[in-house]
Amino acid sequence: MTEKEKMTAGKIYDAYDPELVQMRKMCNDLTDTFNHLGDEELEMRRKILGKLLGKAGANIYMLPTLHFDYGCNTYIGDEFSANFNLTILDCAPVFIGDHVLMGPNVTLATPVHPLLPEERMFRRGADGRRKLLEYAKEIHIGDHAWLASNVTVNGGVTIEEGAVIGSGSVVTRDIPPMVFAAGNPCRVIRKITQEDRLGI
Repeated sequence: MTEKEKMTAGKIYDAYDPELVQMRKMCNDLTDTFNHLGDEELEMRRKILGKLLGKAGANIYMLPTLHFDYGCNTYIGDEFSANFNLTILDCAPVFIGDHVLMGPNVTLATPVHPLLPEERMFRRGADGRRKLLEYAKEIHIGDHAWLASNVTVNGGVTIEEGAVIGSGSVVTRDIPPMVFAAGNPCRVIRKITQEDRLGI
C-alpha cells in the first residue's frame, strides 16, 4: 500500500511521504487563492471548491478563511453553509451531508497521534528522510446538522441527522439524531421536539 492508501484506510502512515507533502502543497495553493478572493468573485470560489474537494454539492457557500490538509478527502452535500475560519484536517475522509450549517471557527480533525512520546517523535527512514507516523479516523456529519461557533469534532465521530452542537463544544463521541448536545466533552442535553418550532 502507498502511504496515501494507508492514510485514507485508517492505518499508520508517514505524514511526510513525498506524495502527501505534494498533495498538501497543492491544497494550500488552492485555499490560499480562495481565501484572497472577494465577495464579488463567488463564481471563482465555486470553481476552486470544485477542484479542491472530493465532492462539492450544489449551492455550497463557504467564507474565507478555509483550511484543509488535503481537500480531496472531504465530501460535502448540497446546500452547505460555513461561516469564517472553517478548518478540516481531512487525512481520513470527512463526509458532510445535505443542508448542514457550520458557524465560525469550526474544526473537524481526523488525525490521531500516538500517545507515547517515543512513538510520536520525528524519526529518520533508511533513506535519511524525516518521517512522522500517525493515523486518522473518519468523521461523518449527517443531513440537517448544525455545528455552532467554535465547535471541534474529533476523528472517529459521527454526528447524526438533525443534531445541533452548541458553541464551544468538543465532540469526542457519536451524537444521535435530533438532539441538542453541548459541552467539553460534548454530551446530549435534550431531544429536539416540536416545542422548539418557531413557526417560520
